[in-house]
Amino acid sequence: MSKGAQIMLVEDDESLGFLIKDTLDAHGWQVHLYVSGEKGLTAFHNHPFDLCILDIMLPEKDGFDLAMEVRKYNQQIPIVFLTARNQLEDRIRGFRIGADDYVCKPFSIQEFKYRIEAILKRTADVHAPVDRSAVLKAGNSTLDVHNLLLHANGETTRLTYKECKLLLLFFRHCGKLIERDVFLKAIWEDDGFFVARSMDVFVSRLRKYLRSDGSLKIENIRGIGYILKDATG
Repeated sequence: MSKGAQIMLVEDDESLGFLIKDTLDAHGWQVHLYVSGEKGLTAFHNHPFDLCILDIMLPEKDGFDLAMEVRKYNQQIPIVFLTARNQLEDRIRGFRIGADDYVCKPFSIQEFKYRIEAILKRTADVHAPVDRSAVLKAGNSTLDVHNLLLHANGETTRLTYKECKLLLLFFRHCGKLIERDVFLKAIWEDDGFFVARSMDVFVSRLRKYLRSDGSLKIENIRGIGYILKDATG
Protein backbone atom coordinates (compact mmCIF):
# COMPACT_ATOMS: atom_id res chain seq x y z
CA MET A 1 0.00 0.00 0.00
CA SER A 2 1.20 3.52 -0.77
CA LYS A 3 -0.33 5.04 2.37
CA GLY A 4 2.14 4.96 5.25
CA ALA A 5 5.03 4.35 2.87
CA GLN A 6 8.49 5.06 4.27
CA ILE A 7 10.38 7.53 2.07
CA MET A 8 14.05 8.48 2.25
CA LEU A 9 14.60 12.08 1.10
CA VAL A 10 18.20 13.25 0.70
CA GLU A 11 18.30 16.99 0.00
CA ASP A 12 20.90 19.47 1.26
CA ASP A 13 18.66 22.51 0.67
CA GLU A 14 16.87 22.33 4.01
CA SER A 15 14.10 24.77 3.03
CA LEU A 16 13.19 22.70 -0.01
CA GLY A 17 13.68 19.49 1.97
CA PHE A 18 11.22 20.57 4.66
CA LEU A 19 8.70 21.72 2.03
CA ILE A 20 8.82 18.33 0.31
CA LYS A 21 8.70 16.50 3.64
CA ASP A 22 5.69 18.49 4.89
CA THR A 23 3.82 18.00 1.60
CA LEU A 24 4.40 14.26 1.43
CA ASP A 25 3.85 13.74 5.17
CA ALA A 26 0.48 15.45 4.80
CA HIS A 27 -0.42 12.85 2.19
CA GLY A 28 0.03 10.07 4.74
CA TRP A 29 3.57 9.00 3.95
CA GLN A 30 6.47 9.07 6.42
CA VAL A 31 9.37 11.07 5.02
CA HIS A 32 12.84 10.89 6.58
CA LEU A 33 15.01 13.87 5.57
CA TYR A 34 18.83 13.72 5.37
CA VAL A 35 21.15 16.50 4.23
CA SER A 36 24.14 14.54 2.87
CA GLY A 37 24.82 11.44 0.82
CA GLU A 38 26.69 9.71 3.63
CA LYS A 39 23.86 10.29 6.12
CA GLY A 40 21.40 8.99 3.56
CA LEU A 41 23.45 5.85 2.96
CA THR A 42 23.76 5.16 6.70
CA ALA A 43 20.00 5.58 7.09
CA PHE A 44 19.33 3.29 4.13
CA HIS A 45 21.28 0.48 5.80
CA ASN A 46 19.37 0.93 9.04
CA HIS A 47 15.80 1.56 7.93
CA PRO A 48 13.37 -0.27 5.61
CA PHE A 49 12.40 2.36 3.02
CA ASP A 50 9.82 2.01 0.23
CA LEU A 51 11.20 4.79 -2.00
CA CYS A 52 14.29 7.02 -2.27
CA ILE A 53 14.25 10.66 -3.40
CA LEU A 54 17.80 11.86 -4.05
CA ASP A 55 19.21 15.24 -4.92
CA ILE A 56 22.28 14.85 -7.15
CA MET A 57 24.53 17.65 -5.93
CA LEU A 58 25.01 16.51 -2.34
CA PRO A 59 27.92 16.95 0.08
CA GLU A 60 30.14 13.96 0.96
CA LYS A 61 28.54 11.60 -1.60
CA ASP A 62 26.57 12.81 -4.61
CA GLY A 63 23.17 11.42 -5.57
CA PHE A 64 24.50 9.27 -8.42
CA ASP A 65 27.01 7.54 -6.14
CA LEU A 66 24.38 7.13 -3.44
CA ALA A 67 21.94 5.58 -5.93
CA MET A 68 24.59 3.11 -7.10
CA GLU A 69 25.20 2.08 -3.48
CA VAL A 70 21.46 1.63 -2.97
CA ARG A 71 21.19 -0.50 -6.12
CA LYS A 72 23.95 -2.82 -4.85
CA TYR A 73 21.70 -3.83 -1.97
CA ASN A 74 18.22 -3.38 -3.38
CA GLN A 75 17.30 -3.68 -7.07
CA GLN A 76 13.59 -3.13 -6.46
CA ILE A 77 13.28 0.06 -4.45
CA PRO A 78 12.13 3.00 -6.61
CA ILE A 79 14.61 5.87 -6.96
CA VAL A 80 13.65 9.42 -7.95
CA PHE A 81 16.33 11.98 -8.76
CA LEU A 82 15.49 15.58 -7.83
CA THR A 83 18.01 18.04 -9.23
CA ALA A 84 18.84 21.32 -10.93
CA ARG A 85 21.03 19.42 -13.40
CA ASN A 86 18.99 19.33 -16.59
CA GLN A 87 21.61 18.13 -19.08
CA LEU A 88 20.67 15.17 -21.27
CA GLU A 89 23.84 13.32 -20.23
CA ASP A 90 22.87 13.57 -16.54
CA ARG A 91 19.37 12.29 -17.22
CA ILE A 92 20.66 9.35 -19.22
CA ARG A 93 23.15 8.55 -16.46
CA GLY A 94 20.33 8.62 -13.92
CA PHE A 95 18.24 6.15 -15.88
CA ARG A 96 21.25 3.91 -16.51
CA ILE A 97 21.70 3.66 -12.74
CA GLY A 98 18.08 2.55 -12.49
CA ALA A 99 16.04 5.67 -11.70
CA ASP A 100 12.26 5.49 -11.94
CA ASP A 101 11.96 9.24 -12.45
CA TYR A 102 14.13 12.32 -12.91
CA VAL A 103 12.60 15.62 -11.78
CA CYS A 104 14.30 18.93 -12.55
CA LYS A 105 14.15 22.02 -10.36
CA PRO A 106 12.15 24.20 -10.26
CA PHE A 107 9.08 21.99 -10.21
CA SER A 108 5.46 21.93 -9.06
CA ILE A 109 5.27 20.41 -5.58
CA GLN A 110 1.74 19.14 -6.32
CA GLU A 111 2.83 17.47 -9.55
CA PHE A 112 5.77 15.96 -7.67
CA LYS A 113 3.40 14.52 -5.07
CA TYR A 114 1.34 12.83 -7.80
CA ARG A 115 4.48 11.43 -9.42
CA ILE A 116 5.47 9.85 -6.10
CA GLU A 117 1.96 8.51 -5.60
CA ALA A 118 1.97 6.90 -9.06
CA ILE A 119 5.33 5.22 -8.46
CA LEU A 120 4.28 3.87 -5.06
CA LYS A 121 1.02 2.50 -6.47
CA ARG A 122 2.85 0.73 -9.29
CA THR A 123 5.44 -0.83 -7.01
CA ALA A 124 2.79 -1.86 -4.47
CA ASP A 125 1.10 -3.87 -7.24
CA VAL A 126 4.28 -5.94 -7.61
CA HIS A 127 3.71 -7.50 -4.19
CA ALA A 128 0.28 -8.88 -5.04
CA PRO A 129 -0.16 -12.66 -4.62
CA VAL A 130 1.57 -14.69 -7.33
CA ASP A 131 -0.64 -16.50 -9.80
CA ARG A 132 0.24 -18.70 -12.77
CA SER A 133 -0.22 -15.88 -15.25
CA ALA A 134 2.54 -13.98 -13.43
CA VAL A 135 5.18 -16.46 -14.69
CA LEU A 136 5.82 -16.33 -18.44
CA LYS A 137 8.19 -18.35 -20.62
CA ALA A 138 10.10 -17.52 -23.80
CA GLY A 139 13.00 -19.49 -25.23
CA ASN A 140 14.92 -21.01 -22.33
CA SER A 141 13.91 -18.18 -19.99
CA THR A 142 11.10 -17.51 -17.54
CA LEU A 143 9.88 -14.19 -16.17
CA ASP A 144 8.50 -14.15 -12.63
CA VAL A 145 6.59 -10.88 -12.74
CA HIS A 146 5.52 -10.48 -9.14
CA ASN A 147 8.94 -11.35 -7.75
CA LEU A 148 10.76 -9.28 -10.40
CA LEU A 149 12.99 -12.21 -11.39
CA LEU A 150 14.30 -13.25 -14.80
CA HIS A 151 15.62 -16.80 -15.06
CA ALA A 152 17.59 -16.90 -18.33
CA ASN A 153 19.02 -20.33 -19.13
CA GLY A 154 20.02 -20.95 -15.51
CA GLU A 155 21.08 -17.40 -14.65
CA THR A 156 18.83 -15.33 -12.37
CA THR A 157 18.59 -11.54 -12.50
CA ARG A 158 16.65 -9.29 -10.13
CA LEU A 159 14.85 -6.66 -12.21
CA THR A 160 13.67 -3.17 -11.46
CA TYR A 161 9.93 -2.53 -11.84
CA LYS A 162 10.28 -0.80 -15.23
CA GLU A 163 12.67 -3.48 -16.54
CA CYS A 164 10.17 -6.17 -15.56
CA LYS A 165 7.24 -4.33 -17.13
CA LEU A 166 9.18 -3.83 -20.36
CA LEU A 167 10.25 -7.48 -20.49
CA LEU A 168 6.68 -8.55 -19.75
CA LEU A 169 5.52 -6.84 -22.94
CA PHE A 170 8.23 -8.64 -24.90
CA PHE A 171 7.33 -12.05 -23.42
CA ARG A 172 3.59 -11.56 -24.00
CA HIS A 173 4.17 -10.58 -27.63
CA CYS A 174 7.17 -12.77 -28.43
CA GLY A 175 7.82 -12.94 -32.18
CA LYS A 176 5.64 -9.90 -32.89
CA LEU A 177 6.68 -6.36 -33.74
CA ILE A 178 5.88 -3.94 -30.92
CA GLU A 179 5.89 -0.30 -31.93
CA ARG A 180 7.90 2.14 -29.83
CA ASP A 181 4.79 4.18 -29.01
CA VAL A 182 3.23 1.12 -27.37
CA PHE A 183 6.20 0.77 -25.01
CA LEU A 184 6.38 4.48 -24.29
CA LYS A 185 2.72 4.94 -23.46
CA ALA A 186 2.35 1.67 -21.55
CA ILE A 187 5.43 2.08 -19.37
CA TRP A 188 6.53 5.73 -19.38
CA GLU A 189 3.16 7.25 -20.31
CA ASP A 190 5.02 9.64 -22.58
CA ASP A 191 6.46 9.73 -26.09
CA GLY A 192 8.92 12.63 -25.79
CA PHE A 193 12.44 12.54 -27.24
CA PHE A 194 14.21 12.07 -23.93
CA VAL A 195 11.85 9.36 -22.73
CA ALA A 196 12.43 7.51 -25.99
CA ARG A 197 16.18 7.68 -25.38
CA SER A 198 15.74 6.31 -21.87
CA MET A 199 13.76 3.38 -23.26
CA ASP A 200 16.71 2.51 -25.51
CA VAL A 201 18.89 2.35 -22.40
CA PHE A 202 16.44 -0.08 -20.76
CA VAL A 203 16.33 -2.28 -23.88
CA SER A 204 20.13 -2.45 -23.89
CA ARG A 205 20.06 -3.67 -20.30
CA LEU A 206 17.50 -6.35 -21.15
CA ARG A 207 19.73 -7.61 -23.96
CA LYS A 208 22.52 -8.09 -21.44
CA TYR A 209 20.23 -9.96 -19.06
CA LEU A 210 19.15 -12.32 -21.86
CA ARG A 211 22.67 -12.86 -23.20
CA SER A 212 23.00 -16.28 -21.54
CA ASP A 213 19.90 -17.49 -23.40
CA GLY A 214 21.10 -17.82 -26.99
CA SER A 215 17.58 -18.64 -28.19
CA LEU A 216 16.28 -15.12 -27.48
CA LYS A 217 17.21 -11.93 -29.28
CA ILE A 218 15.73 -8.42 -29.12
CA GLU A 219 15.91 -6.86 -32.58
CA ASN A 220 15.50 -3.16 -33.27
CA ILE A 221 13.39 -2.32 -36.32
CA ARG A 222 14.77 1.13 -36.98
CA GLY A 223 12.24 3.91 -36.57
CA ILE A 224 9.40 1.50 -35.79
CA GLY A 225 9.94 -0.67 -32.74
CA TYR A 226 11.32 -3.96 -31.40
CA ILE A 227 10.81 -7.70 -31.77
CA LEU A 228 11.77 -10.41 -29.27
CA LYS A 229 12.72 -13.39 -31.45
CA ASP A 230 12.65 -16.93 -30.07
CA ALA A 231 14.79 -19.49 -31.95
CA THR A 232 13.09 -22.37 -30.09
CA GLY A 233 9.71 -21.43 -31.47
